[in-house]
Amino acid sequence: MTDLKRTPFYDLQAAQGARFVPFAGWEMPVQFSGVIAEHKAVREAAGLFDVSHMGEVTVRGPGAFEGLQYVITNDLSKLEDGGALYTTMCQEDGGIVDDLIVYRLGQDDYFICVNAGRREEDVAHFHRHLADFDCVVEDCSDAWAQLALQGPRALEIFGAVSELDAAGMKPFTFVDAPVGGVEGVRVARTGYTGEEGVELYLKVESAAAVFEALVAAGADKGLQLCGLGARDTLRLEMKYALYGNDIDTEHNPYEGGLGWVVKLKKGDFIGREALAAVKEAGPRQKLVGFKMVGRGIPRQGYPIYAEGAEVGVVTSGTHSPSLGEAIGVGYVDPSLTAPGSQFTIRVRGKDIPAVVVKTPFYKREP
Repeated sequence: MTDLKRTPFYDLQAAQGARFVPFAGWEMPVQFSGVIAEHKAVREAAGLFDVSHMGEVTVRGPGAFEGLQYVITNDLSKLEDGGALYTTMCQEDGGIVDDLIVYRLGQDDYFICVNAGRREEDVAHFHRHLADFDCVVEDCSDAWAQLALQGPRALEIFGAVSELDAAGMKPFTFVDAPVGGVEGVRVARTGYTGEEGVELYLKVESAAAVFEALVAAGADKGLQLCGLGARDTLRLEMKYALYGNDIDTEHNPYEGGLGWVVKLKKGDFIGREALAAVKEAGPRQKLVGFKMVGRGIPRQGYPIYAEGAEVGVVTSGTHSPSLGEAIGVGYVDPSLTAPGSQFTIRVRGKDIPAVVVKTPFYKREP
């Protein structure tokens, strides 16, 4: 096994009692005080996540817009400078190469956040399909660190270390601004928890200073350091897709509940013909959210049964700290996707009843 990489926050997190695990070639914190405590801190106050394992790619040049418009499924023409766009990137057969966020710095300048485990595949995909466009693709992941500050008090904490009015920014916008005495921090109003907050892209050499400033600012505001364990339970409560679990090259966006990021009318793009056929015929299976009716926690790979036949598979599951119930998502036959539909999950050899519910599972009280 090759040596695992460490983020700029490794020593700071180790001093806080982090428990680390290998993840996508990195040694990442899975938890500090515990998944449940960290999860609840994000829902009730604020949590700070190290997500430096994520990849960053730039696409620049006169053909950058045209090239990216051809590579992604969403419509880049709707994006203005300072805006961010969630999208998928597909194969010719419609299978999802990755889901990613595109940040527009200018008509010919884009900054893209890709999933850690898909970094090499994504960069290769960009190079392969943008070769005929007048643009340059650069994998700059090693130059950037990333933090996510999330929770109802996140913007209050952020305001203590920056003069930027992040609360006044619209969702899916970004700006480069000083944070914690560090210039040029890319502040994005995006997140993966369903809570208010920001995601910060920082140059590696100055990242630790921002981390320490945020920890100090949140010390009396309920801020907790959070690991990948809480990040997973938080995103699942919102039914946010996780690449490798819920979406992959074997499934297309319509099956994965991401049909809303496929813009067939924008013009040609990779996978358009296959996706148009799926939309017309209907997907062969669909990703749904469900709650367990009986005792048992669904896990990735558990089979789903209805009337004695296997009809699908669980892709993600957990015991929801916010709801106090076992929840999950999985692919099933389209006939079983309506809320109230029932099936069973085979948990450790036992068939446990489950029911399809509307998602997101968790909704903040007004």
